[in-house]
Amino acid sequence: MSTPPSTVTDLLDRLVATGGRPALTWYGDGGERIELSGSVLGNWVAKTVNLLVEEFDAGPGTDVVVDLPVGWRQAVWALAAARCGATVVLRDPETDGAETDGADVVVTSRPADWDGSTAELVAVALPALARRFDGELPPEAIDAAAAVMTYGDAIGFDPAAGRPAPLAALPGGRAPAGGAASGAGDEAAGRTLVRGAGSVHAVLGAAVDVWARGGSVVLTSAATARELTADGARLERLVASEQITRA
Repeated sequence: MSTPPSTVTDLLDRLVATGGRPALTWYGDGGERIELSGSVLGNWVAKTVNLLVEEFDAGPGTDVVVDLPVGWRQAVWALAAARCGATVVLRDPETDGAETDGADVVVTSRPADWDGSTAELVAVALPALARRFDGELPPEAIDAAAAVMTYGDAIGFDPAAGRPAPLAALPGGRAPAGGAASGAGDEAAGRTLVRGAGSVHAVLGAAVDVWARGGSVVLTSAATARELTADGARLERLVASEQITRA
């Protein structure tokens, strides 16, 4: 295996270089399944970087709160904010309160809870096919579902040029021992199941660890992870259908 990536930029370049190979397969609630190749995941991150830079001047010194549940959208926004050089803070809408702690930008699936915050707000609709946020938005909040798609697939201005963020800048930047990914270590990761029932930090860290070791992630929501734990036959079917090598 080649030298592991040490920065967020290196990681994204590595993912894009895999082309059409699946990088992230998402199993959400209610049977939702989304598959993103390395190049498509890179395009989503680039579009999101451009939005953060052009709308909010995001870069080193900017604090971005990503207040989203475990999922492919959370991964995209966390990677994009880190790619800008911003400081990324993960919050879990299921367990954490809406506290800015001096945040400059808040990316959230529950914008009403942040109404009145001094931070800039980005409202994220979680359903994969959503074209707009379903609900009232606070004044000045940006609807990510509509806005992100208007930006280019390649990063324009790069605020982190010459000083790329290390992988450790991502919350949970490396999967902790015994974390959400099975088989963590120095060996190639293969096709790895990352169960979303852990903390948002541990789950994102597990996914980043798999990508850094050249692997492909099958990521589940917290509810789906619990269902798989309770239903061994369903887990076996998932492992077989997705060709998972580490579960």
